[in-house]
Amino acid sequence: MNILITGANGQLGSDCKTLLAKDHSICCCDVGQVDITNAKQVADLFSKHRPDIVINCAAYTAVDACEDHEEICRAVNTLGPTYIAEQCSLHQTRFIQVSTDYVYDGKKQAPDAYLEDDATNPLSVYGKTKLEGDLAVARLSDHVILRTAWLYGINGKNFLKTMLRLATIDPKRTIRVVHDQYGSLTWSWRLAEQIGRLVESDIRGVVHASSEGYSTWYEAARYFLDAMDVPYSLEPCTTEEYPTPAKRPGNSILENSCLKKHNLNVMNDWREDVDEFVNRYRARLLEEASQ
Repeated sequence: MNILITGANGQLGSDCKTLLAKDHSICCCDVGQVDITNAKQVADLFSKHRPDIVINCAAYTAVDACEDHEEICRAVNTLGPTYIAEQCSLHQTRFIQVSTDYVYDGKKQAPDAYLEDDATNPLSVYGKTKLEGDLAVARLSDHVILRTAWLYGINGKNFLKTMLRLATIDPKRTIRVVHDQYGSLTWSWRLAEQIGRLVESDIRGVVHASSEGYSTWYEAARYFLDAMDVPYSLEPCTTEEYPTPAKRPGNSILENSCLKKHNLNVMNDWREDVDEFVNRYRARLLEEASQ
């Protein structure tokens, strides 16, 4: 198949590019090549490449910055997917839109997980703009809205890399990490594998894809740093004790019920994937953290 990946240089997009190129013809674009917030550029992109499937990995994901930059956040997270969806309709192209746990308010009592048909109620500008993009995509007859959570990978910035950098800069410094928000660390490489399975399927609608199992941010940080075998000092704290500009869901646990129903779930327990991630990239992660 001819697959167009937008946001191809990002954390998930780069892994999708590597994995899907094994079996498909891949066209990639990112900021500087095509502006998805420009309707004409999106139309020209479709006219040139005529994709069978579009995987939109592009997003404005600086959650706290979104609170002060709502216009650019909405342009990337809402207008961009809308323009892509319009072209998908014109060209009869299937659309896989990567979405987020932030469309939910997280008020379910953990460990109860969110299901695909649960009501949305975003708390932040980021979550609201992502949901608006999802709703635009949902008007298509041929679409998947793929919601994931707590993403990390070897490319780009993420929570695990931040924890490692802080620990290696000063192992004796105590790092405060939130211990009352729940979710599932999800490896971008595994999610890219899952997207590969979706490409070959005929699933439509909202699909959850995050790692199996769950933890708090504090528990996740400890597990990762232990796996990295580095000295560190962590201290658990509450959300109230660690205020941020954007409100975050207290519960981001997603149940991959649609994938399981169709026997397509390839997501592992989050600990297994962290172990594999560390085994594969430990030296590179340490080198990057020291720079």
